[in-house]
Amino acid sequence: MIPKEGMNEEEVLAELEERFKIDLTFNSGKILGSMCTYPHPLAQKIIQKYIDRNLGDPGLHKGSKKIEEEAVQMLGELLHLKKAYGNIVSGGTEANILAVRAFRNISDVENPELILPKSAHFSFLKASDLLRVKLVWAELNEDYSVNVKDVESKITDSTIGIVGIAGTTGLGVVDDIPSLSDIAVDYGIPLHVDAAFGGFVIPFAKALGYELPDFDFKLKGVQSVTIDPHKMGMAPIPAGGIVFRKKKYMDAINVLAPYLAGGQIFQATITGTRPGANAIAVWALLKHLGFEGYKRVVKEAMENAYWFAEQIKALDGVYLIREPMLNIVSFGSKKLKKLEGELKARGWGISAHRGYIRIVMMPHVKREHLEEFLKDLREILRKVL
Repeated sequence: MIPKEGMNEEEVLAELEERFKIDLTFNSGKILGSMCTYPHPLAQKIIQKYIDRNLGDPGLHKGSKKIEEEAVQMLGELLHLKKAYGNIVSGGTEANILAVRAFRNISDVENPELILPKSAHFSFLKASDLLRVKLVWAELNEDYSVNVKDVESKITDSTIGIVGIAGTTGLGVVDDIPSLSDIAVDYGIPLHVDAAFGGFVIPFAKALGYELPDFDFKLKGVQSVTIDPHKMGMAPIPAGGIVFRKKKYMDAINVLAPYLAGGQIFQATITGTRPGANAIAVWALLKHLGFEGYKRVVKEAMENAYWFAEQIKALDGVYLIREPMLNIVSFGSKKLKKLEGELKARGWGISAHRGYIRIVMMPHVKREHLEEFLKDLREILRKVL
């Protein structure tokens, strides 16, 4: 209820602090199951300073719009694209919906179908519902990557696009994007890569010497990529990214916005009003950290992932689902629900995802946090086994 007489600032802040005591925080090191992280200190400064910028009305904030364009271009260059088209959006869900919308709008198919792995993110279910695009699910291999032959077998005259995943939500698996690209080229079908997580990991991991497949615009079949700066990019939440190879995809989803104070424009995003400060923060972090800075962040995360996987393999009562490809480690147990409940009771922010517990080595997750988690896990295993 809105109070008749307003509370003073100190009272409001005190009540918020009391309410938030039940929240888990990234800084505590207890959140191990999230793909988001505490925003970089520079990003916090940017948000406070430029909180009033609205990219939904770029005529009023021309400098902010230019910064967004440069941020998208830097993301494109990270993904081996000389000229990038796209936007900083609300997250991977919006980015994936925009890609499906673009593929649908440039096709002349009456009953459009999209082929995607069974490991794909739930955002494609939203895209299907909103855009009336039928989802055709491709089987997975034993290593949880998409079965490329099954993808090809499901192509029909109604297929408007193919989806590959570069860093699946549950296991961090990178699909065989090069083979999917070959199929896309052969059949003249656009390929979208959901690299919401892997986009800010794979380029730097490859530079560190980790063997990972190509996944981006280096491959001719790839027409769009989702990449989320608010994950390993450490940008403020929310800050997703959609990058297109060609302007025609943006043109296909542009809608005239005629009533803006800054003048009529075409908007391609789902949302109208958009936080300019978040896009500015993405630009600032890319400039501030640079390739080498992000490489250092990924180095620690990957090392923690491989170390943690070895610790899990040494424990009785749990088992590794698969060797990590990225900085995600998932493990199972015959006592999974019991483990999940006991770990949550001790304050750990984890979830049992499709029959396993997923640990994501985000920048806020340090070795000491993992050691504390393993200590609790060992005690619980002794109790439940």
